[in-house]
Formats: sequence, C-alpha cells, structure tokens
Amino acid sequence: MSMKHFLLSLLCLAGIQLSAEAQTPEIKSTLAIMSPGNVAVEYQLTPQADGSMTASEALPVQVNRKITETAEGTLVTMTVKATADACFNLSSVCMLPGVRHADCEFYMPGFWYHKNLRSPKKAPSFHTSDSWEVREDRLSSPLTGILDGNGNFYTVLRSVDAPAECILQNLSGDVILPGRTSVGSTGFRNVDGQAALVFSFPYVEAPKRYIRKLTLIPAVRTFDVLHKGDVRTISWIINKGKAADFSELVKNVWNYTYGHFQPKPVETGFTVEYAKATLSNFYKEAFNDNYDLKFYSGEAIHTDLCEKVAAYQIGFVGRSLLNAFNALEYGEANGRDDLVKDANAVFDSHLTHGFSPQGFFLECGDVARGTYNPVLSIRRQSEGVFATLFYLQYEKEHGRKHPEMEQKMRTVLDNLMSLIQPDGSFPRKFNADKKIIDPSAGSTPSVTVPLAMAYKYFKDKRYLECARRTIAFLEKEIIDKADYFSSTLDANCEDKEAALAATTALYYMTYITKGDERAHYWEQCQKAAYFCLSWYYLWDVPFSQGQFLGDFGFHSRGWGNVSVENNHIDVFIFEFTSILDKLTEQTGDTRFADFARVITTSMLQLMPDEGHMCNIGKKGFYPEVVQHTTWDYGHNGKGFYNDIFAPGWTVPSLWLMLTPDRVPHYFSAKK
Repeated sequence: MSMKHFLLSLLCLAGIQLSAEAQTPEIKSTLAIMSPGNVAVEYQLTPQADGSMTASEALPVQVNRKITETAEGTLVTMTVKATADACFNLSSVCMLPGVRHADCEFYMPGFWYHKNLRSPKKAPSFHTSDSWEVREDRLSSPLTGILDGNGNFYTVLRSVDAPAECILQNLSGDVILPGRTSVGSTGFRNVDGQAALVFSFPYVEAPKRYIRKLTLIPAVRTFDVLHKGDVRTISWIINKGKAADFSELVKNVWNYTYGHFQPKPVETGFTVEYAKATLSNFYKEAFNDNYDLKFYSGEAIHTDLCEKVAAYQIGFVGRSLLNAFNALEYGEANGRDDLVKDANAVFDSHLTHGFSPQGFFLECGDVARGTYNPVLSIRRQSEGVFATLFYLQYEKEHGRKHPEMEQKMRTVLDNLMSLIQPDGSFPRKFNADKKIIDPSAGSTPSVTVPLAMAYKYFKDKRYLECARRTIAFLEKEIIDKADYFSSTLDANCEDKEAALAATTALYYMTYITKGDERAHYWEQCQKAAYFCLSWYYLWDVPFSQGQFLGDFGFHSRGWGNVSVENNHIDVFIFEFTSILDKLTEQTGDTRFADFARVITTSMLQLMPDEGHMCNIGKKGFYPEVVQHTTWDYGHNGKGFYNDIFAPGWTVPSLWLMLTPDRVPHYFSAKK
C-alpha cells in the first residue's frame, strides 16, 4: 500500500472524507546511528514498495515498515534488524496537512492539557516551546492527541511491547543506553506552521527534559544497542476522530485507550479489614500530644524513620482532623479505646486552641513554636470543616452533642461565604482579615463540599444558595473551558486534584438537590470525571532491576499522576472510586466501576506491614511520592520514593476509598 493510500484509508476509517483539494498527510522517518565516542549521524528513510526503508548510503541495520488497518486505527509497525553491531534511534513525524499548528490544542494524558499555559515557564509549557516530545512513562496512556480548529482530532498511541527498562537519570545530549528499555517517546511539533505528531524509539525528550520541580535541562536522545542479528519491533496506532471541544477529546481518548489497554485489578489479596487494621497504626504512632494543640504528625516525615515532628496541617497534606475522625470511628467499632481517646483529644484541643481570633482554622505551622502561617487557603479551611461535620454528625447519631464546635463551624462558614466573588468564585488564598492574597479561583470547588454538608447538617438555605453559586462558576469557567488548575497548594499548574475537586463538588450536590437540577449535576459530574480519569494510569510503566519498584514488582495502573509540575504518581483518590461506582449506576457504563476496582486494588500494593514494609520505617505509614519516571524531588529518582513524605493525607485518602458508604450515610442520616 502506498503512503497516500494508507493515510487516505486512515481518514476514511474514521468516517472522514478528504476533499479533492486536501493534501495527503505523510509520515517521515529518521534513523540516527551512533557509535561510542562518535557523533550521531542522521539518515532520512525512504519507504519502498516492499516495505523496506532505505537511506542514501548503506546502514548497519535493516528497517522495515508494515501498515495494517485495524479496528483501533492504522497500525504502523517498524522493525529494525542489525546486520552489524549498531546503536540506533528511530524517530517519525506524521504531518497533518492543512492543520495549522496555531489553531490546535494538544493533549498528552496526565501531563499536557491545551498548551499547559497554567504552568510556569520552568515547567513544560508553551511558555518555553510550542513543540514537545517526552518519555511515554510520563503519560497515563502513552499517547499524544492534537485537536484542530474544525473539531477533528488526531492521535498516536504506542502499542506497548514486553516491558524493559534500564537505570539512566538526568542526562542530556545523545546517550547510548546501558541496557534494554521498552520506553519510547511521543509528542507534537510545529513544522513550518503545520501541526505534526511525533514518536520515537527509544525515547527522545525535547526541547527540554523535566527532571525535578521547576527544573528544565537540555534535551536528550537515547540509543538502543543492537548486536548483529538482534531485532527490535515497535508499533504505533494512528487514529482520527471528531470532538466538539477539548472535554470531548479527553472523553473520547479515555474510552479509546481504556478499550486498548483493558486494565485489570491488581491481585494483592489485601482485604478492606486488613488494610484498615494496618493503616490504623498510623493513628497511634503519629499522634502528637506534646503540645496544647493535639494532632496527627503527617508531613515532613522521613521515610526511613517515620518519627513525629511538630509540623501541623489542618488539611492538604496533613489532614489532622480527618485522621482524627477516622480513628474515632474505627476505634469505637473495633474496641480500640486508645484510638478513641487520642481522637477525642484532637477535637477537644482544636476547640480551644485550633482557631484564630477571627474564627478561621489555624491551618498549618510549627506547633512547638506556636507559629502558624498567616496565609490562609480556601482548600485547607474547607477540608477542616469537611472533617468536623462528619465528626459532628457521627457524634449526634451516638447521642453526643457539641454546640460549641457547631458554632465554630458556623463562624468558619460565615467567614468563608463573605469571601465569595460576584461570579461565584472563591480566592485561593487570603489572610485572617479577609485580605485576598491569591485571587485565582481554581480551588473554588473545594468549598462546595462543606457547603453542601453544612446545608444538610444545619438546614440553612444560605449554604445551599452559596453552593449553587460556586457550581455556576465551576460549570462556566472550569468545566466548559476544560480548565482544571491550581487546586493543589504546592504548585500553580494544570493538576489532577483540581479535576477531582470539581468531580467531587458535583457529586455532593446530587445529595442535596432533586429532579432536573440533580440530573444536571450528574451530567456535569460525568464530564469532570473523564478529565479526572485522564490522570490515572491505564498501563504499567516498566522499571529496571535495582530500582525498588522494579524489584518489588509494582504496577502503575490505577495510580494517578499528580500535576504538570510534579511528575510523580500517588494515591490521591478519596471519594473518586465511589463516584465512579455511582456513575455506572447513573449511566449503565460499567467501565467506570470496573476501573474503580483497578484503582482500589492497585493503590493498596505498597501497604507497609510486617514482612512487607515497602521501604517505609513504620507499619501503616503509606508512601506518598512514588517516582515512576525520570523525575524526582532531588532524591532517588525513578523507581524509588522521595526521602521525605506526608502520610497525613495518604492514609485518609485510602481510608475514604475503603469506606464507600460514608458519604451516602451522612446525607441520609436523620438530623
């Protein structure tokens, strides 16, 4: 089949007809050959009728290309066979004729959204370049998509072969790999104003490598070593489809890649009971009663020691009050009086020592010195109310009332509602005098959840109306624009937590509304959920021997990439699996619930327990920064953890994942 006929058939498969005037796209391939101590030499490859690819001179390898039409798209298979010892890199560019680069938006799942313009210049974005190619293991699916200005999208998906990896960290330039890897790269390129998909094997990262937070270094191109007679076969699937907007692109691509990889649950044998029993050790070991304010030490902890420190956070990475409620509920259900005593001490001490004179939560700080961050956040304040309302509802059900704490929550909520902007948004950061410090509104969905809960608990319609205003903003400025950003507090970029916050906000609204309004929120919840799903891995990235995760046999499927700035995976999940189960009930689409099982099983893999400590110092202190690609926080690199972590949020995230009845029970409970 000729190249012209191949790409014509590609478009026809997708139901797209080429006009007589349209130019035919083309794929151009370049082979680079390198020998130790010498500069790499590049050769343009020319396809022949028999499938071979030839260059202007004899090469130490034979390259063949086979093109096959499949139900998934057009399968492009490249075979490289060594006729002599050689080191090679094979790169291809798929041109999109008539598609102006300037008119396009770009998508690499879990890494690149639109043009990454929410990200700073020191992270991958259009601020630095309009052309990027990155390692496949940075992506939740090894795919690049381009959406043109006419509702057409084009994708290239790596058809992953047998996993292999070698240790190589933070190098630039042309590099001969010290061992086998199955990791290639993919991306997009501006070729004289025309958009193009790019894909290579082994991997290329250009124009920069992103190696740690806000750190870009020069590009790298890697070379695979072939000995005479060795063969490498690499395949990609090229496809084309229609999408009305970027949100539909994300939805369509997720369904497509889910069907391709068909991820299965990870068999650990761990039950819910076992997981909670193990995690509950954190509540005992992390409880810090050395100060007037009692809390669970959950951040700035060394993985090898897991010793308590004086650093405190009400929410975000600390989640002290949510840990307290979990400990209370679990302790009373399982006869653990020690856990109950500690949890009550946390809530009691917060009543007298946990609030500012203005009535806000003291969010975070050094408890030993009594110094707290004067900059407050809508997220941490909201998470404090969230945990406390669960506590108050639980206590009321057990015949125990706390009118002083109820009044504290009303004060916090009134303070927060006074910060709402005319468009229904909330500022990200402010101080106790309500002076706005960071007006960006990406964190707005954080406050929707406690407002919905407060309406249920207090029966005050002000909370419902305020929640509705936040949802109006969320729909118009975040969901409709597919612009989920800056929910996390340690980055300013496109991030998973923003997508999950939006999804969760809409989920909670379904519990306090009825009829058409409720149905609308479910529709919007599904739309946001696809964006959230895009961050979670559908495939298992490879690790090498000598890397802890490789030696351990870790599977990345089901784990979520964090953000454009922070290229590690973690267990940030909370209610999301429950939401996916509910979406299956609402839509009949079993993929939501099926993938929820993948997430639930996979995220329990690294449970630290006797005989299975997973390189963590204490039982139940669940790891946080799992470095699955060549990015790190300055320590250890791919296949390892960062040396400092925050189990204060990982434990309650998994706990809520394992407690799917908590939210329905809260909203169904009698006052």
